[in-house]
Amino acid sequence: MTRFYLTTAIDYVNSIPHLGTAYEKIGADALARFMRLEGREVHFQMGNDEHSTNVLKAAKEKGLEPKIYCDEMRGKFTEIWGKLGISFDNFIQTSEPRHHQATQKLFEAILKTGDIFEGLYEGWYCESCEAFYTEKDLVEGLCPHHKIKPKWLSEKNFFFKLSKYQQPLLDYIEKHPEFILPEIRRNEIVSLIKGGLDDISVSRSGFEWGIPLPNDAGHVVYVWFDALINYLTAVGYGDDTARFEKWWPADVHVIGKDITRFHCVIWPAMLMSAGLPLPRTVFGHGFVYLKGEKMSKSLGNVVTPLDVADVYGPDALRYYLLRGSSFGADGNFTWDDFIKRYNADLANDLGNVLNRSMGMAKKYFNGFLEKGETADVDQALVLQAGETGKKVRHAMDYTRGDLEYHQALQAIWDLIAAVDKYIDTSAPWTLKKEGKENRLKQVLFNVFNCLRLIGLWIAPFMPTTSQKIYGQLQIPYPKNFAEGAPWTAMPEGHQLGEASPLFPRIEMEAKE
Repeated sequence: MTRFYLTTAIDYVNSIPHLGTAYEKIGADALARFMRLEGREVHFQMGNDEHSTNVLKAAKEKGLEPKIYCDEMRGKFTEIWGKLGISFDNFIQTSEPRHHQATQKLFEAILKTGDIFEGLYEGWYCESCEAFYTEKDLVEGLCPHHKIKPKWLSEKNFFFKLSKYQQPLLDYIEKHPEFILPEIRRNEIVSLIKGGLDDISVSRSGFEWGIPLPNDAGHVVYVWFDALINYLTAVGYGDDTARFEKWWPADVHVIGKDITRFHCVIWPAMLMSAGLPLPRTVFGHGFVYLKGEKMSKSLGNVVTPLDVADVYGPDALRYYLLRGSSFGADGNFTWDDFIKRYNADLANDLGNVLNRSMGMAKKYFNGFLEKGETADVDQALVLQAGETGKKVRHAMDYTRGDLEYHQALQAIWDLIAAVDKYIDTSAPWTLKKEGKENRLKQVLFNVFNCLRLIGLWIAPFMPTTSQKIYGQLQIPYPKNFAEGAPWTAMPEGHQLGEASPLFPRIEMEAKE
């Protein structure tokens, strides 16, 4: 079994996740679930980034020690991810001893190469980003992400010779274009590197909340340098050689497009310096915008994931976020559009075709399915059912340059529409009236075979709904696509379960 190591960015814990954060985790989770169903052994890694000044401030405001505060926030984060159906295999906190050990080990490895040196740092520092910026990075003198004026810092720090890796990085990206996806992110990074790389500060002095440098306990590792190393820590770097050799390098780092500089420039340079393999792909996803504006805690226009999931269910949110556009592009969230798509796609299309099919099976055969008399008209539906799986796989092949969740879902919804049309064309009610029961049996058998496949293919995107469909069909849930995808996998002589609405319509005015 081929292993697949997938990570998301780790999150600051100065406040709970917002919808934009959830978008990343939902997108990564869909990929993790897809790979499991493809028969891959998956390690899906998530976690929290805790050694920041913002986290320290938040802890002080609550009168808590930072570690206690971070442990409490872990519970809040994992509760939210659980409610959204995020199937992570491991959750790391950067305040854990294992991460301290791994960070110091990697720092020592880089130190031995001569790529760490002591010097004076003077420059702009955005506390919200926990990032250093040059004059050319600023937009009208403000942080490009938070629209606030950064602080001017002047302090003795330790530096990493990032400039040394300018050409090696360009050479690597040219040889491995799949290292940065989608292409627009790769082009941005190549342009940035060609513009010249400066050596970067990798420590902070006079700051106790962090990981002490192994060569100078008066300094702690700069939070971004520390945070990146979590991807190594999580799979045993520093304490489990066999596990590390199994899982590293990562197959995909899923990150927001705003932090590609750290993951596609600084991180690979750190790994090159330490003599470690680079991750195979860094995928920089787009943002979710609220009526055209990126959601941000600091801007105060937050919609939390639970605002949606608690009321309409996690799968409705997952579907909406993944259906709108490719994962590499930006998307929008509006309440009006969410409700329209929920009612049209989920309640009317998927929910209705399942409900009407369950009703006919109950009415005509007391919910018992068996094969009957086939007809030429069946072949088009059988062919489309098979093609749907191919289209889903094609859309999920990120190595082509993007993750096209919207195209995968489009293919599935095309099959739902085809099933609905097949029912209308075959007219089971007429077949029953005319006494053509053998033909009626086959029509319903075909319909429920498609519903079984629809339930299988939506599993990466809508796992709870997938389980509900199989529960109503009373069919054993397949271990993987290979087991469940063939048309012949449908059991013969089968008793269906009880019908239950998947997505009750939303009868309300759109929220503003």
